[in-house]
Amino acid sequence: MNPTLLPSLAWFARIAQHRSFTRAAEEMGVSRAALSQNLKGLERQLGVRLLYRTTRDMSLTEAGQQLFDTLRRTLGEIDVAIQHIDDARDVPSGLIRVNSSRLAARVLVEPHLDAFAARYPQTNVELILDDTLSNIIADGCDAGIRLGRSLAEHVVAAPISPALAMVVVGAPAYLDRHGIPKTPVDLLQHNCINYRFARSSAPRPWDFTDPGKGKLHFTQSVAGNFTVNDDQSMTRAAIQGLGLIQGLNIALKEELADGRLVRILRTWAYTHAGFHFYSPSRDQMPAKVRALRDFLIEKRDAMPLAEW
Repeated sequence: MNPTLLPSLAWFARIAQHRSFTRAAEEMGVSRAALSQNLKGLERQLGVRLLYRTTRDMSLTEAGQQLFDTLRRTLGEIDVAIQHIDDARDVPSGLIRVNSSRLAARVLVEPHLDAFAARYPQTNVELILDDTLSNIIADGCDAGIRLGRSLAEHVVAAPISPALAMVVVGAPAYLDRHGIPKTPVDLLQHNCINYRFARSSAPRPWDFTDPGKGKLHFTQSVAGNFTVNDDQSMTRAAIQGLGLIQGLNIALKEELADGRLVRILRTWAYTHAGFHFYSPSRDQMPAKVRALRDFLIEKRDAMPLAEW
C-alpha cells in the first residue's frame, strides 16, 4: 500500500461518517475547500468515484461504501490502540525489564518488590542480574541500575542510594592473628580476598582516598590466595577469617553491625556516587518506568542514615 494515501483515506472516512463536507471540515480544523480538493485527489489516485455530490445532498457510491466500511473498522482498531498507548503513558502497567548489578538488586530492589506490586498491581518486574555495565537498549531493557561513576554521560540517571564508601573489613579473629594495617601499603603484608568482574582479565584494584589535604583518589593492588566474582562469597570468606576484603558499606552493614566484621583504614575510605537508576531518555518515559524510578527514590529518602 502507498503510505501517502493514509491521510486522504482518514479524511474521506470523516466525510463519509458525517455525510457532510462542512461538519467534517469543522471537526478536522481545515477548510471545506481543502477537504474537497483532497477527496478529488484521492479519487484520481484510486481511479474510482467515492461520492455522489450535489449542491444539497451527498451519498456514497458502491465503491465508496465498501471502502468506508473497511476504514471504519480499521480506524476503530487504530483508535483503540492509541487509547491503550495513552493509558500506558498515564497509568503504570505492563512489564518493566531492569538490568541491575546483583548487589543493587539485593539491597535496593528486592526488599521492596512486595510494596511496589501492592502500589502498582498492573505492573510486572523482571530483573536481569549482570555485574558488567550493560547496553540496556540492545538488551531490550527499560532501565538499568549501576554505580553513578560507571554511567555514560548520555543516559538519564537518578540516584537511588546515598553516596557510598568503599570500606576495608576483616574478621576479629583474622585481625587478632595478623594485626591491623595502618595504611593501604600495609595491605601488601596481608592476605586480601580479590574480586574479579566476570569479563575482566585482572582483579579489581582497591580504591582509597589520601587523607592529606589533596584528598586524592588512588588505587592499590592487593594479593591473596582467594579470588571470587560474587560479593556475598567474598563476604563469607572474610567472616571465616580467610583474609581482608574491600566492599561497599551498603553490602556490609549487617556484618559490621553484629560484629562479624570490623572496619579498618577508615581515614583512607574512598567515597563516590551511589547507585543510580538510569534510562535512555527522559522524553516520553513510560509511566511504568517513571513509577519504579520514583518509588526507588522514595525508598532512598526513607533510609536511616545510620545504615550508611
